[in-house]
Amino acid sequence: MSQQPLLILAVCFILGIFCEDMLLLNKTSIHVVAGICLLIIIACFFHSYFLHKTKAVLLGLLFFGAGIILHYFNTFTPDSLSVPQNTTVTFKISKKLNSTEKNKKYEAFVQTGKESFNVVLYLPKDEKELDFRHYYKGEAYLSKPRSPEYDFQFDYARYLRRKNIEYQCYISRGVSSGERSDLTFNERIQQHRFGILKKIDNAELSSKTREFLKGIILADRTETDPETVEDFNKSGMVHLLAISGTHIVVIFGIFYFLLTRFSPLRFRKYAVVTSIVFIWLFAALIGFGSSVMRSCIMLTVYFVYVLLQRKPDLLHSLSLSALIILVADTQQIFDIGFRLSFLAVLGIFWLNQPLLNYFPRQNGYFKKLIFNAVTISIAAQAAALPLILFYFHQFSLVSIPANILIVPFSELIIVFSFLMAILISLQMDFGWINGVYDISIQILLKLIHWFAEADLLFFSDIPMNGVEVFSLFVIVYWMRPLLLKIDFKNSMRLSLVIITFFMIKTGFNIYENRKDEIIFHDFNKAKIVSVKKGNRVCFWIAENSDKKKLLRFIAGPYCSSRRIRIMEIKTLPETAQKVVYHGRIYDLK
Repeated sequence: MSQQPLLILAVCFILGIFCEDMLLLNKTSIHVVAGICLLIIIACFFHSYFLHKTKAVLLGLLFFGAGIILHYFNTFTPDSLSVPQNTTVTFKISKKLNSTEKNKKYEAFVQTGKESFNVVLYLPKDEKELDFRHYYKGEAYLSKPRSPEYDFQFDYARYLRRKNIEYQCYISRGVSSGERSDLTFNERIQQHRFGILKKIDNAELSSKTREFLKGIILADRTETDPETVEDFNKSGMVHLLAISGTHIVVIFGIFYFLLTRFSPLRFRKYAVVTSIVFIWLFAALIGFGSSVMRSCIMLTVYFVYVLLQRKPDLLHSLSLSALIILVADTQQIFDIGFRLSFLAVLGIFWLNQPLLNYFPRQNGYFKKLIFNAVTISIAAQAAALPLILFYFHQFSLVSIPANILIVPFSELIIVFSFLMAILISLQMDFGWINGVYDISIQILLKLIHWFAEADLLFFSDIPMNGVEVFSLFVIVYWMRPLLLKIDFKNSMRLSLVIITFFMIKTGFNIYENRKDEIIFHDFNKAKIVSVKKGNRVCFWIAENSDKKKLLRFIAGPYCSSRRIRIMEIKTLPETAQKVVYHGRIYDLK
């Protein structure tokens, strides 16, 4: 506790959140927890030998209880609403989401009769874009997303509840609108961002370049084509397309560089403060997204240490940032991006310097840039890999060389994109600049596509459960001692952990492969039958089924969950009505 008090308290707070999320304590239990926390606070004011020795434990229990209490009040409890399925609704949008093949998607606040609630709203793609300046009215179909039937399926209903959303709303054509006079400050900023996005849409750039520019600077990937997104995912470069810590640091650097060039040396402290204010204004412009908030808070905490003339401590900064974010919204701990970003920073802290020791001395800017790009990429991906395998069940070995090659130039790409966004928003049209930017981004996208096409280095449907993830984290933990000192003791320790991981994985594989099962899947109003025998599965589908979607939403998750090695897809005859399996008859209707 004496060395990393904030880290330990942050871990206790997070454990409290998980405890409440699993147990779902009632109001009486929360009152008991609150009483215990109050007693601990009172006890801290007394001086005694026993309290002095147990103060660290009491503080840990206090933060554990605080996590339970805050998460209890931050958990969405669905109201008993009497909402008809087909009705007329009045609504305003609060956020634009990624579009589907047929619909535009928004988060919206809906009112129908006396009831008002948040929804995910679907609008036909050929309808006009919705903005923040209007109230809208239209005929709607309301429904609640169903919880999944099987454990391998994504629980979309639970995901929405974490965002305080219970309903999906499908709007038919012919939406009417009316001007709003009650725009909040945040909505005015979002409307201004909406205007900039519209200007980018009208810029003389290719469509893919426009979507890249909107994503890398304004955090808008809602209309990015699926092929481009898939290329970024497969190449491990998706962090470049989304606003991340790199973007915030670069934008902070732009403001700081400009301010220090036009101010005396004694005002450098004010340049830091002003630059921090600018990145928070930028965060407000792009909608205070989760990743942006994390990056801004971490950067702010770091420079607060600098301004207070204290040596910046990465773990202290990371822990304090996590506490600030989770106190504001405990549901953030369940966001995959939150976990991956903090794990990546922990990985850099744990492995970056030991890895740098194996490179030549960084006695020049170019060497420092290249070597750090290599070690930071390896360290961040090593720490995040267990969680990536757990959530996405895929990994590409090409991501390491892709990051090593592209990340050193990412600062130039971000600076150029930021300049382009400013010029377009001010309607300053320089054709030659547009041309240079367009060509640069097209080359970048082709390079990323080239990396993504390396299918031999891309592995999907990788089975991974919680026990295996924990084992992988233990491996990452013991990598540091071996990198710092290669000797027999450290080598044997790491080897033992790796052997234990493979023993655990083999045990789970054997357990799953001994089970046979038949499952009837509901997918787009079509029946799909999967028959599993050992480590083989056969999917029987209708002739008109979308195989690409089947692989993504049904076959892929099922194979990784059941540890399938061999998969077949066969077509059911149109006249088929029953399936016979192990002497039992199953109705397909």
